[in-house]
Amino acid sequence: APVTLEMKVRNVNRTVGTMLGSMVTRRFGAEGLPPGTIDITFRGSGGQSFAAFLPRGVTLRLLGDTNDYAGKGLSGGVIAVRPDEAAPFVAEQNVIAGNVIAYGATSGEIYLRGVVGERFCVRNSGATVVAEGVGDHALEYMTGGIAVVLGRTGRNLAAGMSGGYAYVLDLDQSLVNRELVDVEPLSDTDADRLRAVIEAHVAYTDSAVGAALLLDWAAARHRFSAIVARDFRRVLEATRRATAAGEDVDDAVMAAARG
Repeated sequence: APVTLEMKVRNVNRTVGTMLGSMVTRRFGAEGLPPGTIDITFRGSGGQSFAAFLPRGVTLRLLGDTNDYAGKGLSGGVIAVRPDEAAPFVAEQNVIAGNVIAYGATSGEIYLRGVVGERFCVRNSGATVVAEGVGDHALEYMTGGIAVVLGRTGRNLAAGMSGGYAYVLDLDQSLVNRELVDVEPLSDTDADRLRAVIEAHVAYTDSAVGAALLLDWAAARHRFSAIVARDFRRVLEATRRATAAGEDVDDAVMAAARG
């Protein structure tokens, strides 16, 4: 049966939600629970590793802020962090979470209404993560998932990135590490994918930035850049060609990976 709770949180409360997630996984396995089965709203300041390893079926909402490693190892759960309704400051101009958000996340969703620290989405392999500004070294070693930045980035963006989809608003291309990636305009498929993510971000956090973009999406989509890993693009193209030709996709992917 669905469960909803509301409670306070302090920054001494670390890895909030992890024991709960462990119980869900032990009882229901890797599939977890239906989305939204357990929905908890916290108010205050979360400590380190808020919602680490959170499995499918658990949603943790935080009205306040949190520290480093939020969503570490996220495994299907949903995390939404926004300022308290009474906060007097502009969310997109202030820090909402710390460094190394979504480190090693494999699936799930994270929506952050505000700016985060360094190493955003390092080793993300499958989660969808949104922030409204990031520090240095974002998307480092990212291999999958979707990362969306609705604001400024730091330097060394996408270092070692080999996969996944990344979209940045008003990107300063001089900050991108181009060793493995290219910067491209959005395709129609990219634009549709990105719009769906921003719609979810607005629904979870009431983001003013997201709402303004959606209000005139025809113009807003052209302000975004896609950061595309060259190897990832080659594999996607090989998959598409093999599928269209009725060939073995695995063989085509292996051939593409070998260059």
